Amino acid sequence: MTTFLICLALLVGSYFTYARYLERQFGADPKAAVPSETHRDGVDYLPLPAWKTFLIQLLNIAGLGPIFGALLGAMYGPVAFLWITFGTIFVGGLQDYASGMISLKEGGVSFPEIVGRYMGLTVRQVMRAFTLFLMVLVGAVFMVGPAGILEGFTGLSQSVWVWIILAYYILATLLPIDKIIGRFYPIFGIALFVMALGILGVLFFGPYEIPNLSAASFGNFTANPQGLPIIPTLFITIACGAVSGFHATQSPMMARCVTNERQGRPVFYGAMVSEGVIALIWAAIGMAFWGGTEGLSEALAAHGGNAAWAVETITNTTLGKVGAFLALLGVVVAPITSGDTAFRCARLIAADFLHLEQKHLLKRLYISLPIFLVGVAITLMPFEVIWKYFAWANQVLAAICLWTVTVYLAVRRRHWAMAFLPAAFMTFIVSFYIFIAREGVAMPYYTGLAIGSAITVAIVGTMGWYVRNAWRGRVAASR
Repeated sequence: MTTFLICLALLVGSYFTYARYLERQFGADPKAAVPSETHRDGVDYLPLPAWKTFLIQLLNIAGLGPIFGALLGAMYGPVAFLWITFGTIFVGGLQDYASGMISLKEGGVSFPEIVGRYMGLTVRQVMRAFTLFLMVLVGAVFMVGPAGILEGFTGLSQSVWVWIILAYYILATLLPIDKIIGRFYPIFGIALFVMALGILGVLFFGPYEIPNLSAASFGNFTANPQGLPIIPTLFITIACGAVSGFHATQSPMMARCVTNERQGRPVFYGAMVSEGVIALIWAAIGMAFWGGTEGLSEALAAHGGNAAWAVETITNTTLGKVGAFLALLGVVVAPITSGDTAFRCARLIAADFLHLEQKHLLKRLYISLPIFLVGVAITLMPFEVIWKYFAWANQVLAAICLWTVTVYLAVRRRHWAMAFLPAAFMTFIVSFYIFIAREGVAMPYYTGLAIGSAITVAIVGTMGWYVRNAWRGRVAASR
């Protein structure tokens, strides 16, 4: 348990240390005007209490990632603790805080517009299309996944649940943010915390032993280490629990609701740390519940890699009937509350580049209906295929966001290296992965490593030149 406790302390401590450093670098000013005041429209730009924006942000970014991803990542062994901890602190936390603060300081603009301002017009156009598609993909994933789980719980067919969830998504996307999201998300967020704290209590006081990281346990304990190498697969498997490009699209949505720039630390960085803690807890119980990583791998293999089954089994066994109810909330409500904000974010992204105000319902409908039609079409694809491409595209988006943050800091002559290094690392991971993954090019490991490394060197070199020019004042934000 020592490794787990150290990682838990590092995560909590980073909120009071590294996050304060980020506040200084981004110049959080409690007296500055914020978009919820300057652009207030009663729909998307609307001031909300800090505690509420924090819980909404947590539910926006949580989805299936910190639970399912952590359980699947736990099959690698205690090395998963390292990625969850240091990924959350230095990569995911930085990305989520930076994307929220940049949007907050620049009128609440959506993620593709932020990228375009610092990476150029061509990149802006590409990112508008890529991010919009990813949002619709996320929405589709988080319709099909929960619908399948609900079919198992209720016996009602998955297709019926898809239409029920879609009806909810339409309402949550079109109505003002305080009508559905602002009212129900805080309740679900508290439930997510209660479930995680219940599991934490089980770890502390139950008959379970969490493996420690040591020379003997520092390795790949999956059933197929050749097919699932730690580098790069672990960093794709555990996404939302460490870093997720999807988060960068959600932070600007809450930037339109915060009432003070100092709220950026609890809302953006605090929500990411909370998600990291939840992922750490689920990775730990995954390793401990079945007596180690080998038992976890065997249990998941026997049930087709079904992480939802693992969550239900753990919570029913350790938390009883209350646990079963909270498990339902965790594996169904969490992804649904990410899916609806994904569609809402898609509407906002389209509205930003079309320059179409969203105060009037009819104009929200113009944008939303085509988005939902595409989302429904995607649900007809096999869930496994959708999920695999989503996971990779998600981390590509994280790399792009981190490069944008690097340029933003360089333009302002701040410590840009803190974003440059994570950006380079994530560029390597996504470049390497797509060449060896079965859903990618499926090359031999070392061939993919060589090509991925070459691509990374080229991108890092190009971005290094661009960042140096930004530092010297030769690159400025474009509107």
